[in-house]
Amino acid sequence: MKIKFTKMQAYGNDYVYIDAIHQKVDKLDELSRFLSNRHFGVGSDGIVLICPSEIADFRMRMFNPDGTEGEMCGNALRSLSKYVYVHKLTDKTDLVIETLGGLQKVKLFVENGDVVNIEANIGEPRLSTKVIPVNTNEDEFIEQPVQILDKVFKISALSWGNPHCVIFLDDVEHFDVHKYGKEIEYKTDLFPNKTNVTFAQVINRNYIKMREWERGTGETIGCGTGCCTAAVFASITGRCDRQVTVEQIGGNLEVNWDEKTNTVFMKGPSHTVFESEIDVPFLMEK
Repeated sequence: MKIKFTKMQAYGNDYVYIDAIHQKVDKLDELSRFLSNRHFGVGSDGIVLICPSEIADFRMRMFNPDGTEGEMCGNALRSLSKYVYVHKLTDKTDLVIETLGGLQKVKLFVENGDVVNIEANIGEPRLSTKVIPVNTNEDEFIEQPVQILDKVFKISALSWGNPHCVIFLDDVEHFDVHKYGKEIEYKTDLFPNKTNVTFAQVINRNYIKMREWERGTGETIGCGTGCCTAAVFASITGRCDRQVTVEQIGGNLEVNWDEKTNTVFMKGPSHTVFESEIDVPFLMEK
């Protein structure tokens, strides 16, 4: 069975998008592993399915390269919104997208028929440990000292449906992200469901540098939700203002934590890398 797909990138996150409204796909965990391993390799963060929704404009389902289903990614969310507009699945520029992390709102900025910028409202950062999968008796997990290998890090955690934690460093550029990111991801006595790890360095009150270790993937060149995690905790701990630019390997992302609504916005462009189709032998024709 042939599957049509589009590869899109949003500031480092590189996803394969599949229209699951007009073509039937199944065996999603196996499909994700097949696409990532056979055709995309390092740099592809998995697949995103655009599905119909009864409560929103569209539903987004994500699968990591190892076949596990993810909850929500800010960059994937933004690219999905551009996909449905460019491929004429909608003519709306204000969209509501259903994810496992909840309903997300996205605004498209269009000039001369082209989507030039995308703003995603990923909602309220949930700091309560009752909704974050963290093994702790604390009400909130903010700058808790944790022994990781030979170092003690102050780790903070939150959730937008997908678990993230952040560690602030003096020098993120020369830090061994692989060594410590992998160790934290598999520290299941603390994070029973595994976690994405943001390593961040505050340059000034309006500028942060970060690198991201994504569970099931390894280090990525970009992560929108990781950028928001760094910005939220930099603000909470008094390191930064609520509106900051976050530098990641894939490019800079604008992040704004709105005090009035207590929601977090991210803004930046996205682009199509290529479109094609692939024969998937283990999928049956319907």
